[in-house]
Amino acid sequence: MMTRFLVAFPWIMHGLAHLSGFLASWSGGSFGFPERPWLFSSSVTLQTPVGKIFGLLWLIAGAGIVGSGIGFLIGKDWWPILAMISAGISLLVILPWWRAVPPGAWAGAVFDLLVLVVLQLPLKERFLAMVA
Repeated sequence: MMTRFLVAFPWIMHGLAHLSGFLASWSGGSFGFPERPWLFSSSVTLQTPVGKIFGLLWLIAGAGIVGSGIGFLIGKDWWPILAMISAGISLLVILPWWRAVPPGAWAGAVFDLLVLVVLQLPLKERFLAMVA
């Protein structure tokens, strides 16, 4: 159980960190996000309507990551698919904002990629056997 916790804890914390993207776009506070535009247009920032849509997607990805981490902890069968969907959304949300996210979000993107790779390759079975 301790191994499961050591794997789930950083994943759940990564999910909670997604709140910063939501709050930065909806509250007007920076939450570590510099006031920079996204990759496609200099007029689109986190506080614009497009930024707010992405803020909602950050919230959805974060909830899914936290949910999949809890599902992993309690041994539910559905956690891998939720983890993959959530990691995918997380990556899709962060990439257009690459210049505007705090450096910790870059590490989160690497974490998302790692989860997607581990859960899609034959490594998944070895990983699950290791932490069971």
